[in-house]
Amino acid sequence: MKDVEPAFLIRELRDGEIPPMELLLLADSEITQVMKYRDLVKWLIVEQNEIVVGVCGVMEIEPDNLEIMNIAVDPDCQGQGYAKRLIGQVMEMGRTQGYKRVWIRTGNSSLNQLALYQKCGFRMVRIERDHFIKHYQEMIYENGIWCRDQVILEAELSSQVL
Repeated sequence: MKDVEPAFLIRELRDGEIPPMELLLLADSEITQVMKYRDLVKWLIVEQNEIVVGVCGVMEIEPDNLEIMNIAVDPDCQGQGYAKRLIGQVMEMGRTQGYKRVWIRTGNSSLNQLALYQKCGFRMVRIERDHFIKHYQEMIYENGIWCRDQVILEAELSSQVL
């Protein structure tokens, strides 16, 4: 018997709906940082069988540029392609609205995220040294690595293929 892919839907956050904070904190561990952008971004939600399992926030940072501010998938649903689909949705939205590029930022220790973003066509363009030391109260460790530096990646929409 062939496995059936779970039913999923990507939609915008509804009026009055609050983005799922437990998911947002998976991608950005400090609530004060999340609150700086939570109400400024357009949120996309992934629902699997009517349960929210993923979230992605995107914001215009310059007239030609969008930035993915937060993207997270429930740990029980990771590895099923939801993050890639969210990124694809952002890319398509950006293209149709005339944006030229999309930015995303992550930590130097976020190895799985760095791999995913590069598979989606992002390229590393800059490193902000000691970003997480300067802007976060708690030290962050992922994959046994101290997260100190922020890696900034960019995808050109004109040549983007997922």
